[in-house]
Amino acid sequence: MTTATQTGLASQKAEFQLDPGAHYLNCAYLGPICRSVEAAGIAGVRQKRSPTPFPTEAFFTGCDEVRDRFSALVGGAPERVAIVPSASYGLTTAARNVRLEAGQRIVILGEQFPSNVYIWRRLAAEHDCDLHSVERPGPPPSGALWNERLLEAITPHTAVVALPHTHWTDGTRIDLEAAGARAREVGAAFIIDASQSVGAIPFDVETLRPDALIAVGYKWLMGPYSTCLGYFGERFDDGVPLEETWISRQGSEDFQALVDYNDAYRPGAARYDVGETSNFILLPMLIEALDRILEWQPSRIRDYNTSLLCGLAQELRDRGWAMEDDDWRSGHILGVRLPDGWDLKSLQARLVESDVYASLRGDALRVSPNVYNEPEDIDALRGVLEAFG
Repeated sequence: MTTATQTGLASQKAEFQLDPGAHYLNCAYLGPICRSVEAAGIAGVRQKRSPTPFPTEAFFTGCDEVRDRFSALVGGAPERVAIVPSASYGLTTAARNVRLEAGQRIVILGEQFPSNVYIWRRLAAEHDCDLHSVERPGPPPSGALWNERLLEAITPHTAVVALPHTHWTDGTRIDLEAAGARAREVGAAFIIDASQSVGAIPFDVETLRPDALIAVGYKWLMGPYSTCLGYFGERFDDGVPLEETWISRQGSEDFQALVDYNDAYRPGAARYDVGETSNFILLPMLIEALDRILEWQPSRIRDYNTSLLCGLAQELRDRGWAMEDDDWRSGHILGVRLPDGWDLKSLQARLVESDVYASLRGDALRVSPNVYNEPEDIDALRGVLEAFG
């Protein structure tokens, strides 16, 4: 049985090669790659085995295709997309190019993913700024109040607002439209880490208007590790990159003329690309992964995952498990807290015994299915959780 009749998207399990008998509900940790993405990587390896012929334009065509796909996914112009290796690289690029004065505020959320914390800690210390972390106001459901306190924390002295789209520990939804509007009102840079959302739910840069958006490729985009994409808005048009690469310069397509050094960057966000951008193994895999996401459509992926999780969420809520209200939870992630008297170590042991894969993050069990999952995977998890009240 699948949920296709409810969501318009059927199970895509046949497109993947997951271990038989395993119930992998952990895309927020590491997204599997489907068969066609694997094939693209193998083809890239074989091409490198004997690079004859290997045209110079191949250094650019893959990059252009990635930018085109990502802009189709999140909106905005392809020229605003940078190809980077990690969230920390993209966020550090943004941080390097914001202007700070002593006494200003940088706003983040409590228990954000470390990549979107450490760089702001360093920047606050270097510029004598206040790093203001808006902590969760209490056990869930508290998403509404948390978002209210976030808006209150963005004062006229705020220079940076750096937030996730979906909180990585339990799927709490952050109202980025409201936060972005408040950031623009006070003139703050608005930086989004969307690694736990882009690919799984719709995202539109024209609506949310981030100054920078970062999303890794190996989670909900289900691409290879060491790939990440960034969207950089007008605030960063004249910024300084972390690396001074040859391929980011105007005229770099002419290999013979590379000795005629050019200080001008290629238009748009290409200046922020990582060195050796044209990875001939990883980029074809990422292109194919993005094509599959575009084919399945984030809105249908969201609905598919919401349909998988909604029954379990209501059952656990009725039994007294703490979780966020549906209005403040992203549908593709379910974060739940155990009833009193049970501990996470016991739960982890039961999950391992049952070949069920989910993550323990903070004090929450994080369940994150995707299109390769079916109701039987949720049933396997349900069987484990029944022993815990």
